[in-house]
Amino acid sequence: MFVLVEMVDTVRIPPWQFERKLNDSIAEELNKKLANKVVYNVGLCICLFDITKLEDAYVFPGDGASHTKVHFRYVVFHPFLDEILIGKIKGCSPEGVHVSLGFFDDILIPPESLQQPAKFDEAEQVWVWEYETEEGAHDLYMDTGEEIRFRVVDESFVDTSPTGPSSAEATSSSEELPKKEAPYTLVGSISEPGLGLLSWWTSN
Repeated sequence: MFVLVEMVDTVRIPPWQFERKLNDSIAEELNKKLANKVVYNVGLCICLFDITKLEDAYVFPGDGASHTKVHFRYVVFHPFLDEILIGKIKGCSPEGVHVSLGFFDDILIPPESLQQPAKFDEAEQVWVWEYETEEGAHDLYMDTGEEIRFRVVDESFVDTSPTGPSSAEATSSSEELPKKEAPYTLVGSISEPGLGLLSWWTSN
């Protein structure tokens, strides 16, 4: 689920931080810049692990700050495909079951990846697994807040860097705002035995 990623960045330290230890100032600046941010095709940055190398620091004309090229390792949330994770159901919609890990919410289990047969209860706004037994079908509800075990089957990165408006967008109405996309999303599946709500597979 978590990986160590080697990164390189140039860190700017303002003059009023020169009295501090350089490593402490750099660690603070790196966490301020990266923590809880998604790096494209890398994952969700969590925290600095360590600094492996500091190159020479430079002060440029007109800028009293120091600029140091830093080699470091960062803890990143980036589960591998087919990894099994446990989260909580954040909500349900016709698009599927939305799952949260507490620190990461952009996880969707689409309808075709649920235990089958499944149906969406419009009144309750919840997905239901119509579990077949010898006595007939039993409705097992996927309620909000329930713990759910799922398999990661796909991931998607979206470059959300700001871009200038195109000529077509400039002439469109200001009311038609584009839908904000999540920079990093996971797609899960519970369509196999042992996956789904933990309560389904625990014996009383």
